[in-house]
Amino acid sequence: MEERQARDLAIEAALAADSTRAQGLKALDVSDRLPLADVFLLATGSNQRQVDAIVEAVEERLGKLGVRLRSREGRSGARWVLMDFGSLVVHVMHAEDRDFYALDKLWKDCPTVDLPGVVGEEPAMRAAVGA
Repeated sequence: MEERQARDLAIEAALAADSTRAQGLKALDVSDRLPLADVFLLATGSNQRQVDAIVEAVEERLGKLGVRLRSREGRSGARWVLMDFGSLVVHVMHAEDRDFYALDKLWKDCPTVDLPGVVGEEPAMRAAVGA
């Protein structure tokens, strides 16, 4: 999967997550830092049930686009679910876990990917794209 396609899939995944009222949606271009992925999408759910709903929505939307889920980790506890779609890796985290693990800070040097049409996009990103 090329980087442009990974960005487009990140937007699709973000729209799916947004439909379940995910918060803090943020896409990071990690292509210069990691050989295994081009884009990370981060999403926050307020509770276990919402994390599950976000995961289901993302899998369903990307599945309809013919994108195969390579692996999924963490579904049983629904605190931090990682979905590997190849060049796109989606992290859906419970709010407390996202604060604790601070992936946003860990990958802060990576450029962000615009997520047009996404309501739950991280506020700092919305300001950066003029929304």
